[in-house]
Amino acid sequence: MTKTPLQRFGALMQRLGKSLMLPVSVLPAAAILLGVGYAIDPTGWGGNNVLAHFLVQAGDSILGAIPILFAVGVAFGMSKDQNGAAALSGLVAFLVITTLLSPGSAEGLRGELSAEHAAAFGNISNAFIGLLSGAVAAFAYNRFHKVELPAALAFFSGRRAVPITTAFFMLIVSGVLLFVWPIVYAGLLTFGEWMVGLGPFGAALYGFFNRLLIPLGLHHALNSIFWFDFIGINDLGNFWGAGDGVIGTTGMYMAGFFPVMMFGLPGACLAMYVTAKSKAKKTVFGLMLAAAFAAFLTGVTEPVEFSFMFVAPVLYLVHAVLTAVSMFIAASMQWFAGFAFSAGLIDYVLSIPIEFAIGQWWLLALGVVYFFVYFGIFYLLITKLNLKTPGREDDDDLEAEQTASLANNDYTAVAAQILEGLGGAGNVTSLDYCATRLRVEVKDYLGVNEKAIKAAGVSGVIRPSKTSVQVIVGTKVQFVADELQKLLG
Repeated sequence: MTKTPLQRFGALMQRLGKSLMLPVSVLPAAAILLGVGYAIDPTGWGGNNVLAHFLVQAGDSILGAIPILFAVGVAFGMSKDQNGAAALSGLVAFLVITTLLSPGSAEGLRGELSAEHAAAFGNISNAFIGLLSGAVAAFAYNRFHKVELPAALAFFSGRRAVPITTAFFMLIVSGVLLFVWPIVYAGLLTFGEWMVGLGPFGAALYGFFNRLLIPLGLHHALNSIFWFDFIGINDLGNFWGAGDGVIGTTGMYMAGFFPVMMFGLPGACLAMYVTAKSKAKKTVFGLMLAAAFAAFLTGVTEPVEFSFMFVAPVLYLVHAVLTAVSMFIAASMQWFAGFAFSAGLIDYVLSIPIEFAIGQWWLLALGVVYFFVYFGIFYLLITKLNLKTPGREDDDDLEAEQTASLANNDYTAVAAQILEGLGGAGNVTSLDYCATRLRVEVKDYLGVNEKAIKAAGVSGVIRPSKTSVQVIVGTKVQFVADELQKLLG
């Protein structure tokens, strides 16, 4: 079935959001190095201690390479078969555009630069350009990785042609941006300054839409705008010392997530367990315990959120509002902590010694309050509105849930159950995965049985289009995907 332009754009943005997870997954290494280095030398960022200097510089090398990581990661993640040639093409694209649009080169091509234009070209190596480079490289790979050239040029056929075509495309892109980039850069900075000017309200607005975009998989793209140097905010980079942080401001777009992820959502898990039917409590306990522990320790929240997102949308709207409130309170009171991956205990502990972490202990106090707030509101709404949260489904659905085996780490059985629900191997045209979900394309959407998929103990199933299915597995998604690949041959 032909997709509408809006569906194609949505699918493209989902692939972009998924591909951003690859470079972002590198950041915890930077957080560990910088956190330990700063704890050793909290006044000099490594200037007063050789070991601290060693660790801080190692961490900075990762944070400082975010644009390159985006170029390589996006190219790799958005390519059809995630081949290394796509990643190499992403690097080629980034090198071409950042060299051609460097201040010296731009001045040679355009003539003497004004102060504004010099500032724009002086900041050409940023996350936005990295993402653009990766997207162009992925397009080139998907379009030309199977091209066949005449015999005399056969060596450059197929994937070898991709870096060459990517370089050609980036010449065109660079030529356009030679005149357009100063305007784009000024617009991005203006928007960034406007958002920062909103203060705590801007943080609340961001937190609200961050949660609402999770079902579409677009929250990663939104996060990149606030956490990295897209529009001059760079909250995550500044917090870990890779930019110009400001005590009392830096961390504003991260801190409010800690009370929600570490305490609020576990409270919601407890409410869903308590309200489950008696014969389903054992199964729900295993699922909710694993989901709550993942949220508290690592800040991975999708297994919790997808357990009620579609069966009880009112709960998810409440969750988005409570996230916004937490973001507003943390920013208003200047209770700041930061993370490199997500707002879990690991990142919280690593951020404690960082100079921009102020009043972070109050986040724990707010978190305790949020645990009871989430528990109380979820318990009240589930019971009063008779919401079909896990363990409260109708009897036929409940029986299907009893076959859940994900909690037992039986990935082969889980994969087999999911494949059966997808309509069998013959109905699957492609399989991919991101941080917590399987992304599957199918031939016949009528052949997909969501009940059968959920019987594997997964947190939820999303149908973005008639040919797309997303299965919310959780942090064990890679192991399930590996077993599915084996079953698909």
